[in-house]
Amino acid sequence: MRHLLLSVLLFSSTSFAFAQDLPVVDQVDIPRYMGKWHEIASIPQSFQKQCVSNTTAEYELLTDTNEVKVLNSCQTERGDRSQSEGRAKVTDPTTNAKLKVTFVKIGDRWIYIFGGKYWIIRLDENYQFAIVGHPSRDYGWILSRTPDLPAATLKDLTSFLQEKGYDPCKFLTTPQDGGLTEKKPLCQL
Repeated sequence: MRHLLLSVLLFSSTSFAFAQDLPVVDQVDIPRYMGKWHEIASIPQSFQKQCVSNTTAEYELLTDTNEVKVLNSCQTERGDRSQSEGRAKVTDPTTNAKLKVTFVKIGDRWIYIFGGKYWIIRLDENYQFAIVGHPSRDYGWILSRTPDLPAATLKDLTSFLQEKGYDPCKFLTTPQDGGLTEKKPLCQL
């Protein structure tokens, strides 16, 4: 019984440590990160259920508040654009790779207590693609400056996700005009 309890305790503490240990990139140049990004694949989230294609995120640095304006948009099944505006702020000024994002606004104030972790865990040296994650590994996005990524790059990013403890099969590709045409598990590419 003592061995079983010890095994359970070791597994639980190892799992907890692994869930919290998600390395981020060494440095993010926030102004360079700004602009439009196309979602190549993501772990589906309830707040994106209306999205069927052409999902993008646009970031703009607001120098007066030192926040980032976030504008997420996508095409719905009816062909409309669905948009959601939020704010982000850097929570780790050493790397600028950990941000908190909120879409909750009361009056003229953005409420970060309800925000989510936005950790940049992979970033192309030319800022052409990125992977954004969460230490729980329940959230994840592959982003690109263009609607398409080469197959070799996608394969490399899939391997990277697996190395970092993600299940690549939970990521679904995002149909984009000029990119992938169907939604399917990333592990099947």
